[in-house]
Amino acid sequence: MGTGKSTVGRAAAQRLGFECVDSDGVIERKAGRTIAQIFAAEGEPEFRRMERDFVDGGHPPSRTVVVCGGGLVVQPGMAAELRNRGVVVCLHASIETILARTGRQDTRPLLNVADPAARVRSLFAEREPIYRSAGTLVMTDGRSVREIAAHVIRIWRREAAAFARAR
Repeated sequence: MGTGKSTVGRAAAQRLGFECVDSDGVIERKAGRTIAQIFAAEGEPEFRRMERDFVDGGHPPSRTVVVCGGGLVVQPGMAAELRNRGVVVCLHASIETILARTGRQDTRPLLNVADPAARVRSLFAEREPIYRSAGTLVMTDGRSVREIAAHVIRIWRREAAAFARAR
């Protein structure tokens, strides 16, 4: 969270002429509630189930940039499932950058705790190894959206050909 996934995803999709589908937005529209409301009413396990349902059928199979929440890829089997569906790029940022980007928001249920900074550090320690193995990692610290999107597109162009050959 706070790495720029939604913003960079939209920018990359626009430059490619692709559709951009954000899993959180799809889930919110389908549920008729915000992610925070889903977490509050039904808990994180139900939200994670909704994320899995999204992957199973929530977007077009081609010419689409799919933006998924940071917790999706850490669910058992999901990284492999995402790689089976296309090129996976994980945006990454330092703890300091994540805290700076998320510190003024109350829309992130995982940070609605007494010590959000400790929660970010804990999530970072838990998830970073999984992100590193899930797909190509792109650092976003100190880089413009335009620069990051260009890098994501270069990765996609390189890896999409290999993905297509493997099919």
